[in-house]
Amino acid sequence: MFKKLILMSLLLGSLLLAACGDAAPAAEGAAAEPASTEPLVISAIPDQDPEVLQRQFGQLASYLSEQLGVPVEYKPVTDYAASVTAFRVGDLDMVWFGGLTGVQARLQVPEAQALVQRDIDENFHSVFIATKASGIEPFEDIDGLAQLKGHTFTFGSDSSTSGRLMPQYFLSQAGVTLDDFKGEPGFSGSHDATIALVESGSYEAGALNESVWDNRVAAGEVDLDQVQILWRTPPYHDYHWVARPDLAERYGDDFPDKITQAFLSLDPNNPDQKEILDLFGAEKFIATSNDNYAQIEAVGREIGKIN
Repeated sequence: MFKKLILMSLLLGSLLLAACGDAAPAAEGAAAEPASTEPLVISAIPDQDPEVLQRQFGQLASYLSEQLGVPVEYKPVTDYAASVTAFRVGDLDMVWFGGLTGVQARLQVPEAQALVQRDIDENFHSVFIATKASGIEPFEDIDGLAQLKGHTFTFGSDSSTSGRLMPQYFLSQAGVTLDDFKGEPGFSGSHDATIALVESGSYEAGALNESVWDNRVAAGEVDLDQVQILWRTPPYHDYHWVARPDLAERYGDDFPDKITQAFLSLDPNNPDQKEILDLFGAEKFIATSNDNYAQIEAVGREIGKIN
């Protein structure tokens, strides 16, 4: 009996040691996990058709969830201003902003950071378009914008960088004011809508994001017998991902760096990842910083979009 008790004690001790040995690696592995597994909520300014955006950011959310080890959810917003407001109050963790909305958001959320942009966003352009029936001819110099005087004209969203802010800036450089148009300028709400309104003749001319124009033309979705490109603007910084400053506290100090690396790691040789890059109209993503948008902030203050 005594021998049996000794054997049972030795067996129990071995089991306890084994259990302790297994616990150490588990604790070490747990330390590498994000501090929180609550969803990371992403969104984007609604600059295109909602179905296009749902596909684009839905696929990106799946990729980021896999790379970051936390659930990632895409939450659409109704307009540009709503994206800034939702970011400010914390309903959105990370947003694909245009240059202007990104500056507006960061001014309202101190220490928010611009993380990455597409390769095309460090040298982005707007395009001016017009109906062929308007008689406005394509031009190669900014002074050609003077032809728009006396014609009807539409911008995109009121808060769009490529569809309003920078086009208005270049118009002012050419000596064209909003009062020089025939009637009040329009605000279509999106780049797709600007193309449609000019193509239909509702407005004689308009300005929009060059990437959307190029993509729609390549897809055969623009009637080039009715509407033509007039001019591409000089380059400026535009779209970028902005993250809230509390992500490090919620998910770990290295989480913003993990986000950046996930975007930089998108591989065009991987079919699924290439599709994401194609939906963004990019060959790759590159790192960016808040300082790159100083010009956008200055222009925004100049035309009254930033107080």
